[in-house]
Amino acid sequence: MGNYILLRLFGIIPLLLGISIITFSVIHLAPGKPTDLQTQLNPKISQQTRERLEKLYGLDKPLHVQYIAWLKKIIRLDFGTSFTDGRSVRLKILETLPITLIINVLSIIFILLIAIPVGIASATKQHSWFDRFSTVFVFVGFSMPSFWLALLLIIFFSIKLGWLPISGLHSLNYDQMSYFQRLTDFGRHLVMPVFIGAFGGIAGMSRYMRSNMLEVLNQDYIRTARAKGLSEFRVVYKHALKNAVIPLITILGLSVPGLIGGSVIIESIFAIPGMGRLFFQSAMSRDYPVIMGILTMGAVLTLIGNLFADICYGIADPRIKYEKN
Repeated sequence: MGNYILLRLFGIIPLLLGISIITFSVIHLAPGKPTDLQTQLNPKISQQTRERLEKLYGLDKPLHVQYIAWLKKIIRLDFGTSFTDGRSVRLKILETLPITLIINVLSIIFILLIAIPVGIASATKQHSWFDRFSTVFVFVGFSMPSFWLALLLIIFFSIKLGWLPISGLHSLNYDQMSYFQRLTDFGRHLVMPVFIGAFGGIAGMSRYMRSNMLEVLNQDYIRTARAKGLSEFRVVYKHALKNAVIPLITILGLSVPGLIGGSVIIESIFAIPGMGRLFFQSAMSRDYPVIMGILTMGAVLTLIGNLFADICYGIADPRIKYEKN
């Protein structure tokens, strides 16, 4: 296992290199430059001023020269400075990353707590009213856009009922609150973002869990366990559940990019100062260093998530021997 982890960690390097080349090229070849937003609305700015700005940002050089200069900085963990406010990109990412991670980790926990029991119940009670209801829920979850669901929840729970705050992470009187009140206030602000982030995942994961459980329940060793007179509870939760959960580990690792990408919409709607909202603002202002920094960080988190999922897969399934492969 140790050799496998080392090989996978070394394998992340060329993957990150390829991802950075593609994203750097796409961003710089997209229409519009950072200097356009600063100069187009001001008719007094001359062509010489525009050229000086491009030289200041290093945009006057060929694309491959810009990429190599960016890569040399990234190797030293220097993400550069933002075009919009001149602040360190690394500092801006470190300020916004924790809240994005909190929302995504809570969403994953919420998905697992809901999807696995729903999938088990749907499989063990196939064609029952609960199975039909969960099937409808899955189709609704897949088809409902997250931004539309977020707006519906804001209208109902925030505007009509007044139970949950509309946006942000803290209330206006946050500084006057006690520690427990601050914790409660922070949790109330996260209820809707976490639910929106987990809603689509619950729908998909419960369906995967149902199909895995149905496949396992039809295996010979399950029939043998039932023939031995074991209770249905022991058959399902001791013998079938362990094997049915194994494929979910891989799916969970692959769902990390979707959760990080969904943070852009959720944090923008709820005005949460996270990495997703920072990415949206940076993309609108063509802030290349911040965009590349966030995409690089997202790629690293995604690859580490997939590696962690593969390691957990090997631990959960003793039939997999990474060393021999």
